[in-house]
Amino acid sequence: MLLGLLLILASHGVLAAGQETLDTIHGYMKAWNAHDAQAAAQYFAPDVEFLDASVGVPQVGRENARSQVVEVFMRAVPDLQWKMLGDPILKGEGIAFEWEFKGNNTGPWSTETPATGRPLSFKGVSFIRLRDGKILTQHDYYDALGFNKQLGW
Repeated sequence: MLLGLLLILASHGVLAAGQETLDTIHGYMKAWNAHDAQAAAQYFAPDVEFLDASVGVPQVGRENARSQVVEVFMRAVPDLQWKMLGDPILKGEGIAFEWEFKGNNTGPWSTETPATGRPLSFKGVSFIRLRDGKILTQHDYYDALGFNKQLGW
């Protein structure tokens, strides 16, 4: 009986940690969908590593992740909508989930890459680890070729 009680208590701790992780990610995605880069960046640990696998070079640090990833997408796709698909896989402060990103490329990606004016819709997956309720790593994987073809590149 004592073992059963300990197992129940342990599972509640895991479930609580998983729920906190999920709540954090929902808040983070809500900031993206509100087009608020500063609010989204507040979910990052100071030493976050954000890897967009299609770029291949991780952005390290809260300000780099904000300015080199979040703001770039929000500027290029100002009407973006980022939606979680299905149920995420949760383990403590780790989460993996499939997502869909939609919007219209009406802003420039950079000074060398102007807006195409084309709609954009693609799916991907994120693997995110948190530490003390903040995103420590975010690794995003998606079909970059399909992404580029939609933009006419």
